Amino acid sequence: MSLSQLAHVCSHLNNVTKARLGLTSIVDTKMHRSLILAMQQQGLIGSIVRGGRSPPPPHLLLGQPTATSATDAATAAASGVIETEPVTQANVASRRLWLGLKYWQSEPVLGKITPVSKPTRRIIMDLPALRRVIRGSRSGTVEGLRSPGECLFLATDRGILEARQCVEKKIGGVVLCRIE
Repeated sequence: MSLSQLAHVCSHLNNVTKARLGLTSIVDTKMHRSLILAMQQQGLIGSIVRGGRSPPPPHLLLGQPTATSATDAATAAASGVIETEPVTQANVASRRLWLGLKYWQSEPVLGKITPVSKPTRRIIMDLPALRRVIRGSRSGTVEGLRSPGECLFLATDRGILEARQCVEKKIGGVVLCRIE
């Protein structure tokens, strides 16, 4: 898990929402993919397409995938990421995640993203500390969640989850980023 790349993704997404762009791309890594999928489950990201350096066709970003077979449609629906081209040894280094961002009444749904853990200092929270943060209290260096739209994403042994999901599953983990 590279937290320095996570900081780059957070600043990139902040800049994209300030510029009010509808489409952007980030480097395709396992951590980025699972973080973006967690954001999509929370309703912050519209669509995710995994492809190359060129942007995908617009119909894929609108949520209308055209799979070539039933197995392609099933795998795309199960993972939440639509594939535009197969992964080969030649193109594995140039893979990108293309994100379709959501806007509501001309305002971006995705708020300000700040990385909590840093490469030099990882913030690990256990279950009691997470419960305090969800209730709005401060726990260590992490401020409490005060508004309904705020999210805190953690890297756990079950993948990247939002803080409320971690409390439901009774697990803790490394705090990755906060969305206000």
